[in-house]
Amino acid sequence: MGYVKAKKNLGQHFLKDMQIAQRIVDSLQVTSPTPVLEVGPGTGVLTQFLLQNPLVELTAVEVDSESVAFLEEHYPQLKLIGADFLKVDVHKYFGHDAFNLIGNFPYNISSQIFFKVLEHRDQIPLVVGMVQKEVAERIAAQSGNKTYGILSVLLQAFYHIEYLFTVSEQVFDPPPKVKSAVIRLSRNEVCRLGCDEKLFKTVVKTAFNQRRKMLRNSLKPLVGPESPLYADPLFDKRPEQLDVQTFIELTNRIESAMNMNS
Repeated sequence: MGYVKAKKNLGQHFLKDMQIAQRIVDSLQVTSPTPVLEVGPGTGVLTQFLLQNPLVELTAVEVDSESVAFLEEHYPQLKLIGADFLKVDVHKYFGHDAFNLIGNFPYNISSQIFFKVLEHRDQIPLVVGMVQKEVAERIAAQSGNKTYGILSVLLQAFYHIEYLFTVSEQVFDPPPKVKSAVIRLSRNEVCRLGCDEKLFKTVVKTAFNQRRKMLRNSLKPLVGPESPLYADPLFDKRPEQLDVQTFIELTNRIESAMNMNS
């Protein structure tokens, strides 16, 4: 099967190793009829294997017009959305039904894809994605690790993360300058965090925006310069030292302080 080159500004690199493509698709572990949305199918390297699985009810979303034309010609049975995934209203295609997500995610928008997954976390129980190796490591990192960051905390709050395997740059056309990795996100049992979730997200982002500083310094925009909260030893820590549950507790303390000051 031939394939067309991606436009450079999309940040796409097409996988040419069919064994790895099959391995990525198998990582979905589909055991019953399941709606699946493939993001950025390009020229169908993953698509061909997804379509071979009778349990996969496949829809694909692709923004590149050349790739759309190629897919329509070679996979006429494919339900295809010619659009930018980040702008697609998933309810239009899936209603409020659950669907799994898979893709060789363009490097330049992979973080945005995961933020969209979070927005629809109650609809997306499983994600299998190939991303830049550093991004995969960051998402899977545990607290105390120097790569642990915003995506780690926000995704681990609602998903179990598995770093599945590393992929060499040589199996792509054109080869990227970095290695890739495949990760799997499985929705956990958490429905509500036990704190104001909008504030939780703000606290996490604000803390990691100055990740080398202690929380009493990085969180001043939220807490104020002279809060009694700073007497708590928790504020002596840096953000990478806090696991998800501690960030939840921190959010509740900050919310209480805000309510007292209002």
